[in-house]
Amino acid sequence: MTRLLFDGEDRERSHGMWRDLISKDTFRHHPGLDAGERAALSYEWLRLVNDTAGDAARLAEDPGLLAALHEWAAIVDGGGGLCTVASIHYNLFLGSLLDHEGAERRDLSDFTTLRRTGTFLCTELEHGNDASALETTAELDPATGGFVLHTPHDGAQKFMPNTSTTGGPKTAVVAARLIVEGRDEGVFLFLTPLSDDNGLLPGVRVRRLPLRTGAPVDHCLTAFDRVLLPREALLESAHGRLDADGRLHSSLGNRRKRFLQSIGRVTMGKLCMSGAAVGATRAALAIAVRYGDHRQVSGPRAGERIPVNAHRSHHGRLLKGLATAYAMTFLHRSVLGQWTAQRAGRDAGRRAETERLIAIAKSWITWQARDITVECRERCGAQALFAANGLSEFPQYVEGTITAEGDNLVIWVKAAAEMLFEHQPPREAPEPPGPVDRLADPRHLRGLLARAEAVWQDRARAALRRGPSGDPVERWNGASSAALEMVSVHARQRAADAFLDAAARATNPGARALLERLCMLFLLQQITEHTGDLLADGHLSADQVRALPQLLDDVLRDLAPHMTDLVEAFDLPAAYLEGIPLANSGGVSLAAHSTAAE
Repeated sequence: MTRLLFDGEDRERSHGMWRDLISKDTFRHHPGLDAGERAALSYEWLRLVNDTAGDAARLAEDPGLLAALHEWAAIVDGGGGLCTVASIHYNLFLGSLLDHEGAERRDLSDFTTLRRTGTFLCTELEHGNDASALETTAELDPATGGFVLHTPHDGAQKFMPNTSTTGGPKTAVVAARLIVEGRDEGVFLFLTPLSDDNGLLPGVRVRRLPLRTGAPVDHCLTAFDRVLLPREALLESAHGRLDADGRLHSSLGNRRKRFLQSIGRVTMGKLCMSGAAVGATRAALAIAVRYGDHRQVSGPRAGERIPVNAHRSHHGRLLKGLATAYAMTFLHRSVLGQWTAQRAGRDAGRRAETERLIAIAKSWITWQARDITVECRERCGAQALFAANGLSEFPQYVEGTITAEGDNLVIWVKAAAEMLFEHQPPREAPEPPGPVDRLADPRHLRGLLARAEAVWQDRARAALRRGPSGDPVERWNGASSAALEMVSVHARQRAADAFLDAAARATNPGARALLERLCMLFLLQQITEHTGDLLADGHLSADQVRALPQLLDDVLRDLAPHMTDLVEAFDLPAAYLEGIPLANSGGVSLAAHSTAAE
């Protein structure tokens, strides 16, 4: 199961170095650090990542290696900070430089050696999800051929990248509106030094923001007061090039498309956020299951003590989380594989569909991660509130992944609008529901989920047709709820497909049977909320609907003895687990841990 969860034969190349890295003592809990010290520690760890990677440019250009870094970095104490600065430096900053023309002519050694840390400035205080409307300007200076970078008002301050001097000198890629002879040519990226060993550079204003929970990073507001940039600061490619006379040549006539092309690294960023979320989820479940195994409570007989995991009310919730975590992991692997193929030039005709699926998966995965990490914290009681026990910061960090690289709801709304007519779920004629035991076939359950998706698409289309033709906002309002539910079902269906594909690749019969049973648990949870529609349309019988609760309970009973195997497959390093008192028998007491730490 570990081989299936972690890229099969590619497991050691993609995951091995990061798993080994987080096993080091420096990544254990550091008590007593204030916010500034924790932020500084994130940059110290970033240097360890850079030393481990060896070739920073290769890391930035390898989707599998970069996403895997986030899976493992997210689980350590304060790992949210490391994930944040790593994602910004390697993906958004260095990746953007490498993806544009002329990267081979730039001296990137300051960035690949971390003599300078890269950051990425796009969103503004008044422009988040509508970043294409940002107001920072970079005006072409005809006298020098360079640019004047300027923040026109407080609402156009860049919010909220890591631009302070913490971590050493920094350089940014800044998204700004290119102005040529008064014409707005759209948003492009500009390479902009922010600081050196002596502090901030002239014209750069940085104000540190208050502490953000979940990721110890030096978030800031950043503004520019007519900062002069050289001609080579502009990042160019086919979507936009300036000639010697200051004329823009672009393969894209639409300014919004130019902007999206400029910030194309956000797609990889979504995969990084998904990776971090699945990593945090797996770690939270492993801690909670281990705790439940050794935490003793009163049994039914006088003087008897039994593990809290013996209770269905306890292990049932964790098993449901485990089923979803496996589905999250396999979906992440699937979409990452599709994106890797796109980057390699394969299946280029489906790029838009792949980017949409990555967005859908990021939203679903990070939302599930929030629910599961909160559940794990609850199942471990008050002791899980202490940072030393490794659980309390997971939900807070996951909140950041929900918003980063595109707010989840907003990117689902975009996907819903596209899928309303561009996507066609299967619409076979209803067949007889069959006997109750047909619900024990996960492939049949997957088919039922596909039919539920078609129901919600039909509802959304009908609502759109009924809407007022003269009011596009109200017309979409009437259809959006059903359209979003269509996207939600589609995400779960794609996760089920990835889960079933993984189970089919299992070479060990016991592993295959266990994975199929776990996938069945995942799917039973997904179709339960759609039983009304499926019954009404003849896809389920009344007997099948009545049988679902007992069937779900039977699956939980069958899987309960395998909980430890399921979390052992997550392959968490022994050194990591040994550093978490809650995860160890006899290590529940925080008092001894606190004394040792002091």
